[in-house]
Order: sequence, then C-alpha cells, then structure tokens
Amino acid sequence: MSFCGDWCRVSGVLLGAFSALPALADPASMGVTAGSPHRGGTLHLTADASGGTLDPQINYTSEYIQLFVNMYDGLVTYRQADGAKGLEVVPDLAEALPEISPDGLTWVFRLREGIRFSNGAPVTVDDVVASLKRLYQVGSPTAASFYGAIRGAKTCLTDPAHCVLEGVTADPVARTVTIRLDAPDGEFLDKLAFPHAVILPKDSPPAESALTPLPGTGPYRIAHYEPSRQLLIERNPFFRVWNPQAQSEGYVDRIQYDFGLSDEAEVTAVEQGQYDSMLDAKPQDRLGELGAEYTDQVHLQPLLGLYYLALNVHEPPFDSLEVRQAINHAVDRHAMAILYGGSAIAEPLCQIVPHGIPGADIPCQFGRQTPSGAWEGPDLERARRLIRESGRAGQKVTLVVPNQAVGVAMGVYLRNMLQSLGFVASVRPMTPATAEGYARNSDNHVQISLAYWYADYPSPSTFLDALLGCDNARPHTEGATNASGFCYPELQSYMAQARKSLDPQRTQALWEHAGTVAMQQSALIPLIQMRYVDFISKRLGNYHYSLLNHMLLSQVWVQ
Repeated sequence: MSFCGDWCRVSGVLLGAFSALPALADPASMGVTAGSPHRGGTLHLTADASGGTLDPQINYTSEYIQLFVNMYDGLVTYRQADGAKGLEVVPDLAEALPEISPDGLTWVFRLREGIRFSNGAPVTVDDVVASLKRLYQVGSPTAASFYGAIRGAKTCLTDPAHCVLEGVTADPVARTVTIRLDAPDGEFLDKLAFPHAVILPKDSPPAESALTPLPGTGPYRIAHYEPSRQLLIERNPFFRVWNPQAQSEGYVDRIQYDFGLSDEAEVTAVEQGQYDSMLDAKPQDRLGELGAEYTDQVHLQPLLGLYYLALNVHEPPFDSLEVRQAINHAVDRHAMAILYGGSAIAEPLCQIVPHGIPGADIPCQFGRQTPSGAWEGPDLERARRLIRESGRAGQKVTLVVPNQAVGVAMGVYLRNMLQSLGFVASVRPMTPATAEGYARNSDNHVQISLAYWYADYPSPSTFLDALLGCDNARPHTEGATNASGFCYPELQSYMAQARKSLDPQRTQALWEHAGTVAMQQSALIPLIQMRYVDFISKRLGNYHYSLLNHMLLSQVWVQ
C-alpha cells in the first residue's frame, strides 16, 4: 500500500527522454587560461537561499564549498578532474604529498614558495600552523571528527581559548610543517584535502567570520555579500598557477550568485538565459520538459549522496528502537524515488552509505527483500506490529522538511505513512538552510527531519561518522551534523578500528559491520540515492563535473 496520493501517480516515464542525454563532454585542456578566447565574462548562478557563513572552516554546505574550493587552498586538495580522477588527492600549497612515518603518526609537508593571499601577504608555515589551530578555536564542525587525532587536539577541543596544538610544528627555514597524530588515521590525507583544512592568514580572527570574507589563495575572492540577496566574486589579483591539477586560473572574470527565487522560477530563469546554472533540485513537474526540450543543456551525473530521515533518539516516540525500526520497515523507498523524479535519477537505498563507496554494500534488513538481499518494498504489517509493541501509538509527531517541491512532496507522503502507523502527524516546511540547522540543534527538540547529505570524501565515514558519530552529536548547536543525537558504543568501536586500519580489506569489512549496526539501530533511515540533474544555460561551455564538488566553476566559460 502506498501513501503518496496524487504525487505517486506521476510516473517516472516523464524522464524517459533523460535516457538519451549526452555523456559528459570530452575533457578540454585544464590549467592556465590566460589568453584563452573564452576568458572573461560573468557566470550567473542562482539558488533559493544563501549558504550561510562565509567562514570556510565552518561552512558545511555544498552550495558554498563549491565556491570555496576556488578561493581557498589546503596543503593538499582533490584533483580538478571529472569522474574517479576527481577523487585523487594532489599537492596544493605543499610541494608534494607528505612524507609519512612507517607507523603513520608523523606527516611532513614542505610549503611552496612565492604564494600570496588575496590581500597580498605571503603564505608562510606560521599561517599553516595557525590555520590548523583555528579549527578548534572557531568550533569547526569537523574539528573533532576529522582532526581530533592530531596531538593536542583533545585539549584544544576542551579549552579552545588556550589551544596550543603541540602536534603541529613548523620549520621556517626548511619551509616544512610537521603534523603528529596520537593514533594512525588511514583517512587523514582525505581529511586534509577537505575544505575545512584550508590555510588562512595567521592573524585571522579566532572567532567565526560569518559576513566578512577571509583572504584566500585561490583564483577568486569574495567582493560583496548580502546573505538575503547576492554574493559577488571577482578575480584574486595575487593568484598565479602553481599546480594546475589543484588550482587553475579560471575562465570567467566574475561570478554573481543571486538568491531568492523558488526552484520553479530558477528553472524558468535558466531556460530564458537569465542564469547559467541553478543549485536546487529540479521540480518533478519540470523534469519531462527539461528532458524533452533542453536535452543539450542537461547533464545527468552520478552523485555520492542520499536523502534520509533523521530520527531524534532523545525525543519520543523515536527514543524507542521499535518505533525507529518500524519506520525503516514502513517507508516506501520506491515512492521516494518517484517523488524525487523517477528511476532515471533516483533509486531506493537500504543502506546509509551510498553505492559507489567501498564498504557500502550490505544486505537490506528492512521491508521486503529480494532473494539477493535487495530492498523490494515496505513491510507495513511488521511495522505496525512493532508500533503496537512499543506502546507509542497515538503520539504527536512533527516532521521538519525543506520547503522545496521535492521536500514538501516527500513530507506529505511521510506524514501519511506516519498517520497510517497510528501517529498524529504533521509536516513543518522550512527554508532549506533554516531547516538543516534547526533540526540539528537539540534546543529545538525536533523529533524527525528530512534531509540530504553528500560525501565529503570517498569513505563510509563521511556518512556513518558525520551523521551518526558521537563527536557530531553535540548539543545546543546548529553545527552538529548528527541530528539524531545518536551515540552508540558498538558503532563507535567499529568506526574507530576502521579509521586506524591501514589494511584495505580489513578496513572495508569493518565499515560493512559499522553500516550493519547503524541500520539495525535505525536512528537514520536511508531513502534514496540520487543522480544529479545539472541544468545549464546555452551560453555555458567546457562543462566539467566533480563527484565531490559538482560542476567545476573554474573550468566553465561563458560566451
């Protein structure tokens, strides 16, 4: 039985035209763009709302991280490339990848010479030390989960104002930075490539710089910001190319990002050439139109991401394991895929880590399964039996969803499903940026929320740890990515062992165990894995797409 109503009567056939979409354009040359006939002009982007803080060590939205990778650099970064090559870590501000001791505890980087920040100041090893220390001072959301293994990090997390971080030292003469860890971390290189570890001037404020842009080293810098209206980006006059795999000069001279249009209006504006690209998910009722009439302007891309439900384990009725497992049995993942846009761009997901990441694939434990262990459909009878056993039927439940066409449609279905299980359910739509932070803050006592999440880097930890790890279940803050408030020792143990393991086979097995335990506890209910529908204007060329950062803004040009 389905509870979608009219929404689910809209068939995925609307997307039939997407099966004929062109593949990614042949890669053009990447690197220095000076003298290119395509250099110049303004790239016009649009989103329904801004991405929040301008502080690159705090912002955790894909909206602004896509921009920040063109403004800031770490010691290492991900290669500017399409497909799997874009998951490779390459040297950035460091001359080469680090020298690592045999025990995995000591990492030595040599800083490049001659690089300047966008304010003209030279980049020094002291800036590197200060930037890593600042992660704890400003309360970066990944300070504990990504960088908690650095020697001295535990003290810095406890007392940020007196952070010393003795595990990071510099030699100005040799231009080297040494990072010492308390325990091996097989993912530490990926974590250093994540944008929170960017290098900023050593005199950057030890508090969040939300509205004032901090100097960076990339080819672009922020010129003006009005969070309710617009973000303007211009070229960094002090930038020069040092490693084209890490940073290229960029083709466009300016990027103008306008906020405030609805997702429906965004589609129309790109169709009319007013904007070159839109951030938000394309409304389902426009997908057939895009697939049929704008085929050359649509790129259908793989996505390491999922839609999920976060069930707050500290709020009734989801403090009951039986209730949480009942939701996992009852949800119709096929309906969720239809509401997102159909089978061409979404598939049911019965594991927390999306397909395509090693250590992800585990047998489905919920709903009805095929003989091979894949999810086949909901099991409402079992779900209702669990609700009866829990004694929680009749309680009020409010679901927080992002106020976009897809989020509201899913919310209506989920409300109907909750009501069918015996709850008094309602939906509370909120703007996407507001909904995300509101649901994560324990002070708001949100019971259940709908959200989406993308990979920070290609590892199960960026889903299991980020969304369910104890370090990310911090109370009283919107920066706590674990909206469920979930902290479970068995899961923590598997994840800790996996991070310390340097044996790929053992690491994968540990992540599979972690994923199984996380699904059993059902604090997070995976719904679908999406593909990304990138809709661009006719005048945008040299399109390239990264699995981590989506369209590569430094590579595109405008005619």
